[in-house]
Amino acid sequence: MNYKFDFVRRRNIFFTISGIITLLGILSLLIFGLNLGIDFKSGSRLDIHIGKAFTETEIKTLLKQAEEQAKAKGIQNVDLKPSVIRTAGNNQEIAVVSFDQTISKDVLPIIREVFQTKYGSKVDIQESTVDPTVGRELAKKAIYAVLWASLGIILYVTIRFEYRFAISAIVALLHDAFFVITMFSLLRLEVDITFIAAILTIVGYSVNDTIVIYDRIRDNLKKAKIKRLEDIEEVVNLSLNQTLSRSINTVLTVFFAALALYFFGGPGIHNFSLALLFGLFTGAYSSIFIASQIWVVWKGLDLKKKRVQVQEA
Repeated sequence: MNYKFDFVRRRNIFFTISGIITLLGILSLLIFGLNLGIDFKSGSRLDIHIGKAFTETEIKTLLKQAEEQAKAKGIQNVDLKPSVIRTAGNNQEIAVVSFDQTISKDVLPIIREVFQTKYGSKVDIQESTVDPTVGRELAKKAIYAVLWASLGIILYVTIRFEYRFAISAIVALLHDAFFVITMFSLLRLEVDITFIAAILTIVGYSVNDTIVIYDRIRDNLKKAKIKRLEDIEEVVNLSLNQTLSRSINTVLTVFFAALALYFFGGPGIHNFSLALLFGLFTGAYSSIFIASQIWVVWKGLDLKKKRVQVQEA
């Protein structure tokens, strides 16, 4: 069989690269953890519609003033030190301020008064709060969503192909998700509910690309006589080379769409877009270099086991 690039015989290199990334991710999570947003760890967020240019230093200074005024009025346990300050709006005229703790209703009028004194009476403040119970419930539902998606994929791929293909695909999907988690941990990017949406989107894209490759492998297996591991390797190499241009074109098309979403979609979905960009490349990588290679190793072991049984008989 003719093919341009020998993917399969270089599988140990790809497995090593993925192993290093996985180890790096584990260390990062143990040392740094994840920068959880208020969706998961509880707290408050203020969307401050200022309507004119502002700086992060000004926001912190005004919050400090509001904190001092609240304490002077006898309000206890006031802490207005923000964990994250971002900009939003078409002209970046909105300050999105996150706090690790909840802000009491008594403090909001004081914050509003301080900001209106600085920027004018048109300043509007919208507050949203997530308590610990809601945060835990969101995290639990996010985990369930990923688990149910994985079970659905296993069932579908097993029925359409075989269980070895299904398990290999799930390992590749976990590889993709963990890579994105690793990048968010290392870069200290905020993990909010849109991050989970990005993970599920990546899962859908990655399994689609993997199934296209599996379908070509199955078609080529029907034409080949499989007696040894080398025969399996040739079939998979041929299939990967036949679908390579399709995989590259697909990832580039979606990449440019996600890139446009990152630059023009607004700060509210920056993390979603960034997770999607990371996931697109690792999804293509795992479909080509991980999922099919795991199946090759597994199928080769089964072939070897059957030969041994025949010889013993």
